[in-house]
Amino acid sequence: MVLWGSFVNVIAIVAGALLGRAVRLPDRIRQTIMQALALAVMIIGISMGLESGNVLIPIASLALGSVLGELLNIEAGIAHFGERLRKLGGDKVQDGATDFTQGFLAATLTYCVGAMAVVGSLNSGLMGDHQVLYAKSLIDGVTAIFFAASMGIGVAFSAIPVFIYQGGIALLATVVAPFLSDPIVAELTATGGILIIGIALNMLGLTKLRLGNMLPAIIIAVILGILMA
Repeated sequence: MVLWGSFVNVIAIVAGALLGRAVRLPDRIRQTIMQALALAVMIIGISMGLESGNVLIPIASLALGSVLGELLNIEAGIAHFGERLRKLGGDKVQDGATDFTQGFLAATLTYCVGAMAVVGSLNSGLMGDHQVLYAKSLIDGVTAIFFAASMGIGVAFSAIPVFIYQGGIALLATVVAPFLSDPIVAELTATGGILIIGIALNMLGLTKLRLGNMLPAIIIAVILGILMA
């Protein structure tokens, strides 16, 4: 089954997030975990950001993507969704819209951006080989526990874009494979890595970057990478 690897990844993320959310930690411990995760996320972002072979592509992608994202006001839509979830869940969902947005964006970018997501999905679609996505599922499930413990239930909902992203690549593998060469994946990864650095800064409370409105940069990075190849 082409989508089996993506299904397993979704189950791992949701299970990990629910487990992490079930753990009730004192605010002091939760804050320390958040700070520790932020430092780890920053290192991940820096390592990914350095993969670019042409730094102009991430720069242009972030600039153009930010303009498009602001026009669409993506982050407001995510925040609205989080607020609706809070109201529907009542006492069961304690996170506010801001908490939901931060958890959702942090998990989504961390899980979607990177070679494992792309290569694993291509392997699933082209060869029916899910081993890479199985390994990614294990990693994502464990990190989801800690993400959800510190950032809330929004982490679980990152499974939706993860499934759409990875499942889409798997289903269209024969079509997209020629366009997702190593250099293109490197530019996608580098652009996403810069956004992940922004997530870390927000997690530390140093900035309030509207990262949701910068998400189109990832798609634009792929387009620019293809055009400039």
